Amino acid sequence: MSSPGLLDRIERYSTLAPRADALVQVRTVGALDVPVGPPEWPYPARPRSGREGEVTVAHVRAAVELQERSGLPVSVEWLGDRCRGLAGVAREAGLQVEELPLLVAVDPVEVLLPPEVRLYLVGADDPRLGLYQRLAELAFAAPHVAVAPAGAGGGTPEVALGTPGPAEVPPTEVLRERVAGGQTVMMVAVDDGDPVAIGSHQPLLVDGREVSEVVGVATLPRYRGRGLGAALTSALAEHARQTADLVFLSAGDDDVARVYERAGFARVGTSCVAELPVR
Repeated sequence: MSSPGLLDRIERYSTLAPRADALVQVRTVGALDVPVGPPEWPYPARPRSGREGEVTVAHVRAAVELQERSGLPVSVEWLGDRCRGLAGVAREAGLQVEELPLLVAVDPVEVLLPPEVRLYLVGADDPRLGLYQRLAELAFAAPHVAVAPAGAGGGTPEVALGTPGPAEVPPTEVLRERVAGGQTVMMVAVDDGDPVAIGSHQPLLVDGREVSEVVGVATLPRYRGRGLGAALTSALAEHARQTADLVFLSAGDDDVARVYERAGFARVGTSCVAELPVR
């Protein structure tokens, strides 16, 4: 499936998202837009809408310097179908490029959770909001190991997911404000009282019509292989489509994309992400 109109709206969403954030100032660096705001909620640099000329190596290096100086993670993103030469430019500037499948929800299929797992919408006043945020951080940071129990040694920070309250794991105020204002709609999957998977969608008005991106779907390693990610993504898409007429996401790789395709998503293009190489 491919539609220039869909890509136009996704690109427009990506351009407007940082500009709709009152805490962010978008700086122009050559042919790139570089959003500068709280490091707790960073936005990537992107090719500037309506830019004159192509993105150059000097533009990318200047954007990287600005992000590092501002305490932000180095990241440049773009639609691979629109800026075909940018991958080579980013690599020449010293960045590592990933090409991620870009999908939209076309005919969502309900994917059922295991019977012992419950799914909840998260409110800004939820006392475990910080715990849910930490769950996502741990799930993404430790893709191949389970979260260490409280008191365990090693490099992973200690978190006992079932017990801490807001004093032990406070959320960032940016996240609390986004959830309260509806810019981030978060869902959590809970097994026997413990949060085990998390995800969000982020609605935004784009030229009078709502578009939402599904982001941050993550499952703790020891709970993977049970279909939680697919079920959570399906529920997020269903919730988003109550008000949005376009719901999209970027999958981590082709295998993950196939899971989303079984949940009613269809591939429409490629999202490219350039970051500093892992050392």
